[in-house]
Amino acid sequence: MSLFDQLHPEWQVLLASQRNLVDAIENRINLENIAPTRANVFAAYKLPPSKIKVVIFGQDPYPTPGNAQGIAFSVPPTSAIPASLRNILKEVSSDCASAPAQNGDLTRWVDQGVFLLNRILTTEPGTSLAHEGIGWEEFTQATAQVLGQRDVVGIFWGNKALELTKYFNSNLIIKSAHPSPLSAYRGFFGSKPFTQVNAILEGLGKAQIDW
Repeated sequence: MSLFDQLHPEWQVLLASQRNLVDAIENRINLENIAPTRANVFAAYKLPPSKIKVVIFGQDPYPTPGNAQGIAFSVPPTSAIPASLRNILKEVSSDCASAPAQNGDLTRWVDQGVFLLNRILTTEPGTSLAHEGIGWEEFTQATAQVLGQRDVVGIFWGNKALELTKYFNSNLIIKSAHPSPLSAYRGFFGSKPFTQVNAILEGLGKAQIDW
């Protein structure tokens, strides 16, 4: 099965124009030595667009072997929580007045319609941004265009994510500094993105997210 065929059927229709790009990327990278694994490259795209209420954009997969799941920011429940994700979960706890999460598995968000998408979908184990500039940015930009036409709430953290705000309704944009340790104290902490999302969803008549 080609990488493109791993997309949910709804995504295959909406992103049909991107098939050649994905095929070219597939031919360029070593699918036996990537993070996430080949089977999880399009894990985020198992959530069909018809079910997506919120999108959060990340940068690229975790390079630490075993951490990348194909779902931005998320790690398996047995993995140590990376620094940026630790800051995200700290903000969730503060923003929503909830107990801190015990692990970094964010599939509970996905199950509620939160699309967690990295701008770059693969890297080499042990190396960040190894696959920058090979076409993934164009593919995820096309994805953002689709979502922006569907009343999806967009959360944009950091400059790479902010490049995609142009595709979204201004009333559905939540933006701040990136949650990485280098920038979290420059506007991420205290930005309250999660309660902002729920207020917007309530206004749209949609169920809120249990963060």
